[in-house]
Amino acid sequence: MIREKIERVNSFIAQACERAGRDREEVTLITVSKTKPLSALQEAYAAGSRDFGENKVQELMDKIPAMPEDVRWHMIGHLQRNKVKYIVGKVYLIHSVDSLKLAEEISREAVKKQTTVNILIEVNVACEESKFGTTVEETVWLAEQISKLPGVHIQGLMTIAPFVEDPEENRLVFRKLKQLSVDIEHKNIDNVSMSVLSMGMTGDYQVAVEEGATYVRVGTAIFGERDYSVSV
Repeated sequence: MIREKIERVNSFIAQACERAGRDREEVTLITVSKTKPLSALQEAYAAGSRDFGENKVQELMDKIPAMPEDVRWHMIGHLQRNKVKYIVGKVYLIHSVDSLKLAEEISREAVKKQTTVNILIEVNVACEESKFGTTVEETVWLAEQISKLPGVHIQGLMTIAPFVEDPEENRLVFRKLKQLSVDIEHKNIDNVSMSVLSMGMTGDYQVAVEEGATYVRVGTAIFGERDYSVSV
């Protein structure tokens, strides 16, 4: 069942790439496995998933040792500064860096552990009060400040678009994030790459791909609705 759903999502990604004139290899599917039991992750892994996204540090730490070593773990949820020490050196990419203070904490841990942490700046493009993320206007300044920190490398941008019935309503959100990444790229800031655009979820990932997403974060379309009563 999970295998069929992953194949279906990958098929839709391929179709969106074709519509946009993009190479399918440019887009990576992140299987969002938050609240899901290990058996579901193992089934997704067997179906070919290698990139998994988690929201909570504790759940991430419980799952990492239980899954194969070639899994690339993505921290996609809000990250508190006091939890940074647990995931530095363990995750492939942190998507949710939205402040200089958080980046400084990541830098301190990276230096301590003699590693480099790849991050994305989370941008609240739609200015939703319920969402984390820096503003579009502050993103360039934040990128410039973070670029000076040792042990941290900005790979691109991430956004969580509004929950909408019609995915077309989010096209402008994705387009705005893409344009912002182009603007930052043109500034040629040292230690800043804009090769990654993490945007699009179950309801709107096809539109996100058409607008330039390189990572889409899909959970519900693969695992079904989240069940917060199930333990890891």
